[in-house]
Amino acid sequence: MAERLVVISDMWGVKKGLWITSYLGYLQQYYDIVFYDCQQLANIDLTIQTDENIHQAFVNGGIDIAVAHLLRKENIPSHYLAFSTGGTIAWKACVEGLPMKSLYALSATRIRMEDKRPKVPTTLLYGENDEYRPSNKWSSKVGVEMEIVKNFGHTLYTDEKIIQKVCQDLLNRVTQKEPKTKRAV
Repeated sequence: MAERLVVISDMWGVKKGLWITSYLGYLQQYYDIVFYDCQQLANIDLTIQTDENIHQAFVNGGIDIAVAHLLRKENIPSHYLAFSTGGTIAWKACVEGLPMKSLYALSATRIRMEDKRPKVPTTLLYGENDEYRPSNKWSSKVGVEMEIVKNFGHTLYTDEKIIQKVCQDLLNRVTQKEPKTKRAV
């Protein structure tokens, strides 16, 4: 039986998420995948969808609503792959008791404001030019390592090279071939 992988989109959900199909294409033969659109999880339905409007909707209660919905919907211990705001939602839900086997979060935006970390194997991947990346001081304080990819910004997760790296990392987990050292990107 395949391992279960819960995928949580970035703040745009499926509206600007064509890149997500690459992840699903690579991983679907090895994982039983459940997908959540961040905006749907948070009950966000905006007439005018701009970065600022969507961001404000998440900050002003949307993240908490999404966490509550995820806690209600998910009760099977699963691996999680989450992007940007989705990473923040998965992180907070795990801290609040969501049954989770592992978390792989790319460009998770607001975890830099958290002081508790998930008690599961956690991979955080950021571009070195990501303005929302937590500081090294935060990383040390919370006790979690961040993998930083040179020459990338916040949306590194949409790049095919990063998609292949992340999928290979996840496939290594499911096939029990976890690499001893991290591959350079």
